[in-house]
Amino acid sequence: MKTIKPIRTKADYKAALERIEALIAINPKKGTQNYDELDVLGTLVSAYEDIHFPIEAPDTVEAVKYIMEEEGLKPKDLVPYFGSKGNVSEFLNYKRKLSIKTIKSLHEKLKLPYEILLA
Repeated sequence: MKTIKPIRTKADYKAALERIEALIAINPKKGTQNYDELDVLGTLVSAYEDIHFPIEAPDTVEAVKYIMEEEGLKPKDLVPYFGSKGNVSEFLNYKRKLSIKTIKSLHEKLKLPYEILLA
C-alpha cells in the first residue's frame, strides 16, 4: 500500500486518479490493503471534486425539457400539470415560475425531484 496523502493540487488529483485506475484494474478483494487504499483514495478524490468541480443544480426549465425529450412529451402533454397551454409556453420560455400545485404535479407524475423544481 502506498502512502496516502491529502489531494491539494491538480498533480495530486491526477496521481490519485491514476492510482485508483491501477487499483481497479487489479480488482482488490474486500478487507485487503489495496481495497482499503482504493476506498480512502475514492473518498479523497470525491472531496477534492466537490470543492474544485462542484455540480450545480440543473435549471428547472432545462430539467423539464430534458424529461419531455426523454419521455417523448410535447408541450400539450404538460397542460394537465400547468392548467393551460399558455402557462406551459410561458414556463418553457422562462416567463412563468412554477406554482406549488404545478411543482407537486410534476414531482408526482414526472418524478422530478423537488430540489430541481424549487431551484
